[in-house]
This record gives sequence, structure tokens and C-alpha cells, in this order.
Amino acid sequence: MSLADAVAHLSPERWDTANRLLVRKALAEFAHERLITPEQDGDRYVVRSDDGLTAYRFAATLRGLDHWQVEAESITRHRAGVELPLAALDFFIELKQALGLSDEILPVYLEEISSTLSGTCYKLTKPQIPVAELAEGGFQAIETGMTEGHPCFVANNGRLGFGIHEYLSYAPETASPVRLVWLAAHRSRAAFTAGVGIAYESFLREELGEKTLNRFRAMLTGQGLDPADYLLMPVHPWQWWNKLSVTFAAEVARQHLVCLGEGDDEYLAQQSIRTFFNTSDPHKHYVKTALSVLNMGFMRGLSAAYMEATPAINDWLAQLVEGDPVLRSTGLTIIRERAAVGYRHLEYEQATDRYSPYRKMLAALWRESPVPSLREGESLATMASLLHVDHEGASFTGALIERSGLPPAEWLRQYLRAYFTPLLHSFYAYDLVFMPHGENVILVLKDGVVQRAIYKDIAEEIVVMDPDAVLPPEVRRIRVEIPDDQKLLSIFTDVFDCFFRFLAANLATEGILEEDDFWRTVAEVTREYQEAAPELAEKFRQYDMFAPEFALSCLNRLQLRNNRQMVDLADPSGALQLVGNLQNPIAGF
Repeated sequence: MSLADAVAHLSPERWDTANRLLVRKALAEFAHERLITPEQDGDRYVVRSDDGLTAYRFAATLRGLDHWQVEAESITRHRAGVELPLAALDFFIELKQALGLSDEILPVYLEEISSTLSGTCYKLTKPQIPVAELAEGGFQAIETGMTEGHPCFVANNGRLGFGIHEYLSYAPETASPVRLVWLAAHRSRAAFTAGVGIAYESFLREELGEKTLNRFRAMLTGQGLDPADYLLMPVHPWQWWNKLSVTFAAEVARQHLVCLGEGDDEYLAQQSIRTFFNTSDPHKHYVKTALSVLNMGFMRGLSAAYMEATPAINDWLAQLVEGDPVLRSTGLTIIRERAAVGYRHLEYEQATDRYSPYRKMLAALWRESPVPSLREGESLATMASLLHVDHEGASFTGALIERSGLPPAEWLRQYLRAYFTPLLHSFYAYDLVFMPHGENVILVLKDGVVQRAIYKDIAEEIVVMDPDAVLPPEVRRIRVEIPDDQKLLSIFTDVFDCFFRFLAANLATEGILEEDDFWRTVAEVTREYQEAAPELAEKFRQYDMFAPEFALSCLNRLQLRNNRQMVDLADPSGALQLVGNLQNPIAGF
């Protein structure tokens, strides 16, 4: 590829389209988070810059949960009576006070916005696949066909650290096959942990194959090293070229780390960028790697210290799910993180606290593939796909409903029983919450109907909110104290505000299902669950799903305040940006 070809997606027309789409999202989400207050102006709304001289006018529909459905084509920008083109970078500069962007954060945020726009331009060059066709597609075709990223975050594809050639090689939407780099890590600094019944030798033989394993061992013995002194670990190629080969130079020079080259299997990056699906053999494990790239408020590293307890936490949760009749009846499963390997750089550890990105540069985990669990006629799709809308404005969910032949409310009920009921039961029966956003859930489909849900990203994301919960020692780190009045936000914010809000709006816009009918169905499934679990009645009263309102927890405010470390990991609930309340859309039912 020539130097110029690498930026061929950055054309004036595509740039204009990308900017319009991003300003639309910014107006909608910042209005939702009450950072800006659109004023009625005839049949349109207007938002003014900090100095009052620039006006953004647009048409919008206001829906439940203060959801602003802004029409992209309607947006205009005027200053001193002159119409100006829409330019996202100008938008953030003009409204930087309203958005609380400090002089320190602003340029880095603009860089993330620029990267997000560039990614949109690339997506605009891809063949536009109608959702009806995507709904017939395979698991990875759907995964790489997503165009939006996180529905709430405006700067949601920053990926600061990727150059354009790396973007083209490693971003999920480019669907480029990737071979992972393998390192031998000296056992004095590396640790391998695994779930019950997994041994290091046989596990690696299954993942790598005898031939590759022998090649790697021969490379070590060829340098006079004993393979028994080392653990093998997979690394993101970007991490090797940009971080480990430089930042860990001492480890390489002292042969604590030995680069063995690429493995033979080809992988595809998933929506989360640093998790890889094995396309050479889809039955093999996913590999999740450390990636020191700044994306959506965090450096996307993986902690070696955290890796040690990861398999045990997954085994604990798998047992809980397996042993609970309600969870079993919903069909819920988890894909376990079965093994993990972490490397400790002792000098960086001495120089930093346990939350430092320097401690998260070299670790990996292996997560089960959902493919072997499929039954006849079933297929898989990331739940993020339910919010995907194609170039014609048609939604993926609408295409699934069409394919299923079910009435829309009935289709929704099946989906809610598979995805939402397990969240309710985990909360009320075990004080257990997940991070159940679209990218962390895989749906099992048959003829367009959701059969069951698979939760993933377990060890880093689950929390038990009962301070008195009796947990095995290696699982105790998931216990977190959260104020009583914030506990249900794990459902109200993560599910209602950050997922259902968009799903309900899309279905209403397409005329598939009215908003009232959407929320009535959510209320009915909630009641159906509560009536089936009378023994938890006291908990249902204490934490009321039908309360008239709940606190509005704002995600963009976190990123606008500190886009390098959005949340203080030592005090996650203390970091929340709560701004007033939202009307609970199921309270009336």
C-alpha cells in the first residue's frame, strides 16, 4: 500500500458526512446528559456556543428517558448570520466551557474525536450491507459489520496510539486477519493460572498445535535456554512493536522475554479491539491481550496481578449459574476465561501504584469460544448489533423481527427473558451485577429469534455488592461496597439508559413498536420474574424496579473530565457523575 493509499478514505465528502453524524450524536448525548440545553425555536431546537454567537439549529424528537432523536440532515450552523459547515472539532472548541473541557483535556479529546471521525470515513468506504442481508450473516460478519461503537460515548473510537497502517491492520471494522506474536516469559517473573482441570502443557498444545510448540521450543534451545524455565504467552502485534520491544528492553536484553515470532492461527479483532476470535479454528479459545492504546477513557491494558484470580472467578460464577434453577431456565451461560498468563516487570512495579498502566502492559487470557455450544440451526451475534442501523436507516433488530415472523412485542419478550431476566435474578438473589452492555453479551439466534444469552468479560467486570457475601478467598476482589441508593443503577443506567433507550427509540422511529409498548413489555417481564420469586419480595421492596425515577449517571461527563483515567479504579462508585433524575419508563406499568 502506498503512503497516499493509506489515507484514501479521507475524502472531503466522507469527512463532511462523518462530521455531520458526529455532531448529531454530540447534540443528542450532551443534551441527554444536561451539558447543553436545547431551546425551542419554532419547530426546531437551537444550541448556542459559549460566547452566544454560533447557533446550531436542528429538528429532533424527544423520547422516553430524555432521549434526543436528532435528525442529522436537519442540523445547521450559523455565526453572525452566515451559514458555516459542520465541523466537529470547532463544535467542541465553541462549547468547551459548557462541556467542562479543561485546557489540558481538550487537545487530547480533539485527537480522539479526529480518530473517531477517521474511523467513520473508513466505514463509509466499505460495501454497505443492508440489515436484512446482515441478519443472515455469520457471527464474525456481524461483528465486523458494526459501524457505531458505544451508543453513549461521543468519542468512542479514539484508539490513540494506532497509526493509520495499524488501524487498517487491527481495527475490528477493517476485518484484517491477525497473527499473534508469541513470547517466552521467564517463570521467575511470569505466572500461568487456569480453571479447574486445565494443565499448562496440554492446554498450550491444544491452542498452538504440536508443530508450532516444537518450533518455539527449538528456538529457545537454539539460544541455549531451557524451555522448562519459560511460559509461552500471546501478545498483540502492536504491543510488541510499540511497547514491549522498547519499554521492556531490559527484559528482552536479559532474556527474561524471548520473542518467538508469530503463531500460525489467524484471528479477527472483536469490537473491544484487544480480544481476538480464532478464524483458523473457531472452536479454539478467544485470546484477550494487553493493548496500551487509549480508548474511551482508559488505557486498554491487562493487569498481571488481576490475571492470577481470573480463572477462579470464572469457575465460581459458572458454578453459581449452573446451580441456580432460575438462571438455568433462562438458558443463560457464560463463556469462561479459562486460563491467564501475566508478566510482572519488577522495576515498573516498584515505581508505580497498582492501578498504573505500566503494570498492565503484558498479560493475556484465554476465553471459551461460544461456537461449540451451538445447536442445530442456531447462530451467534454480538448484542451490540441490536442497535446497528444500516445506510438506509433500517435496524438490525427490525430485520431479525421480520425474519422471525413474530409480533414485535413477542420478539422483544423472548429477548428480554434471555438477556434481562438473568440480570434481575443475579441482582436480587446474589447482589451480583455484570457489565451487560452490547459488546459484553452474545445472543444465540434461531430464525431471527433470541434463544438465549451468553455473558462474557467476567473477571474484570462483575461485582458482588453485598459486603457480607461469603466468597472463596481468590474471588474476594469482586466484592465492592456500593451505597444502597446506587445499587440499582447497575440496571437503570447500564441496561435502561445505555441500551434499551436506543433500542426503544430505533424501533419507534421505524414504526415497528411504539415506545409505550416497548416499556410495557419490559415491565411485564420484570413482574413475571418477581411473581415467580416470592421469596425475594423483601428485596423487591427494598430495591424498587418500579420507582418513579432514578439518578441520571453520565458517561460522557466522565470522559470529558478525564479522558485518560475516566474512573478511579479504587473507588468506582465515587467517580459517578450523577446529574438530576430520569423518569423511570416502567414506573407507570
